Amino acid sequence: MKPIKLDNQQGRLFKSRFSDELNPNHPLIQLSKLIEWKQLEEEFDKLFVEKIGQPAKPVKLVVGLFILQHMYGLSDKNVVHRWVENPYWQYFCGYEFWHHALPIHPTSLIKWRHRLGEDGLSKILQGTIAAAVLTGAVKKKALKKSSPIPP
Repeated sequence: MKPIKLDNQQGRLFKSRFSDELNPNHPLIQLSKLIEWKQLEEEFDKLFVEKIGQPAKPVKLVVGLFILQHMYGLSDKNVVHRWVENPYWQYFCGYEFWHHALPIHPTSLIKWRHRLGEDGLSKILQGTIAAAVLTGAVKKKALKKSSPIPP
């Protein structure tokens, strides 16, 4: 079944939104504004069928976990467990309120990796590289491929 969409529109009594509490200049908040989440959601939505099976977890959650995993060199299990402890990670993955439970079982990341395939993971990488170029963290010259074979 298609991935669910996070609904952060409705407030929660006695809970404040991350956007009201977190530092808007934090690198993960800045990065989350630069990544084309809608484009990734539309692209990966095609990989799922309509109305069959249990709905998949939100694309922004899973893609965010993959990015965090590679940024910090973590295993599937560790990235999921650290997500629970870090409000900046939760916000980066599309959540607006604090969650105390695991967002996804670590083995689900393996299933997502298989479903996305090499092309899907490449699109995630391209999105993060584009964000890095926009911020100036990476220069376009540094991205040019070098070939060991002379022309």
